[in-house]
Amino acid sequence: MDFTLDSEQTALRDAVRGLLGKAYDSSETRRQVTKTDPGWDEKTWQRLAEMGALGLPFAEEDGGFGAGPVEVAIVAEEIGRVIAPEPYVEAVVLAGGLVAAAGTAEQRAEILGALAEGTLVPAFAHTEPASRYSETPTVTATTSGGAWTLTGVKEPVLGGGRADLLIVSALVEGGTGLFLVQPDAAGLTRTSYSTFDGGRAARVALDATPATPLGAPGADQSAVIATAIAGAQIAYGHESLGAMAFALETTTEYLKSRKQFGVPLMTFQALTFRAADMYVSLELARSTVTWATLVQLDGDPADLHEAASRAKLQVSKAGRHIGQEAIQLHGGIGMTAEYSVGHYTSRLTAIDHALGDGRHHLTALSRTIDGHTIVDPLP
Repeated sequence: MDFTLDSEQTALRDAVRGLLGKAYDSSETRRQVTKTDPGWDEKTWQRLAEMGALGLPFAEEDGGFGAGPVEVAIVAEEIGRVIAPEPYVEAVVLAGGLVAAAGTAEQRAEILGALAEGTLVPAFAHTEPASRYSETPTVTATTSGGAWTLTGVKEPVLGGGRADLLIVSALVEGGTGLFLVQPDAAGLTRTSYSTFDGGRAARVALDATPATPLGAPGADQSAVIATAIAGAQIAYGHESLGAMAFALETTTEYLKSRKQFGVPLMTFQALTFRAADMYVSLELARSTVTWATLVQLDGDPADLHEAASRAKLQVSKAGRHIGQEAIQLHGGIGMTAEYSVGHYTSRLTAIDHALGDGRHHLTALSRTIDGHTIVDPLP
C-alpha cells in the first residue's frame, strides 16, 4: 500500500508549514501570542481560512471543499510541529464535525460556511466538572411551547471564552441532544482562563439559557457525538505526531552539538540508545494513528471508535515517553520557559488528557477483549 502524499496533499502540507512556520518561528513568539486572550493569532486563523484549511472536511454545498481525513491530518500535524495554539481540532474537526453530521441543511450552510471563511469560531461544550470523560451529561434541556432552555455547567470548554457559537450537549428524554447557544444568550456566563499548556478554556454556566436544537429537536445525538469525538481523537493524534517529531529532531540535534568532556553527547552510547527508543515510540505511534485514519476514511463507525481509542492510547504512551526524554536529554535547559521542549511536553500532556487520557482508553479497550476471536498459533 502506498502511503505517500499526492501532489495536492504535498502542496497543502507545504503551504500550511510555510504559514505556521513564519507565524510561530520560536517558542517566544508563541508565548507572546498565548499570554493574552483569545490565546491564538486571529490573523493566522484568517490566513488558514484563505488557503482553505478551515473548510477542508465539509461538503462543497455547505461551503467547504469536500476533502477527507487525510487532508485534515496533514493540517493537524503541521499545527503540532510548531504547537500553534489555533483551535483547529476543537473548532473545525470537533464542533464543525458535529454540525456537519447533525445539523439541518440551513444550519450547515450558515455555520460551516462562516467557519470555512474564518468569520465564526464554534466550540463544543461537552465536558462537565468531575465527569471523568463520562458520555452522559448532567446539563438538562427543557422545552415549553416549542422553546428550549438549558441549565447546568460545562467545564472545561476548550476555546469557550472566545467562541462565537457554543454547541452544547444536554440531557433530553431518551438520550443526549445537541443545542446551539449564542454567546450573548440570557442566563449564560462564560469565565475564560489559561491552561497549563498555554491554551484557553472556559467555565460555561447555563441558567435557563435559550437554545436552538442542532438538527431534529429532542433527538438522541449520542452516536453523532461519539463519531465526532473519535474523529477529533485521531486528529489530536496527528497533532501529537507533529509535536513528537519536532521534539525528537530538537533532541538529536542537541546531542550532536552539545559537548561534554570535549566530545559531543552523541558519543555516549547510552544517550544514543535513549534517542533511538524515542524514534521507535514515534514510529509506532505514527503507524497506529495512520491506521486509524484509514479506518476513518473507510467510514465504518463501529471500527472507528476502537481505532480511535487504540490511537489515543498509543499516542498517550509515546507522548509521555518522548516528552520526558526530550527534557531529560537536554538537562537543565529543558526545564526553562525559554526553551522549546518543555512547551512541547506540556502540549503533549494536554492532548493526552483531552477526550480521554491513556488510562481511560486502556480501560475502554480492555472491556472488548472477550469480543475478539481466538487466533490459533502458527504450527
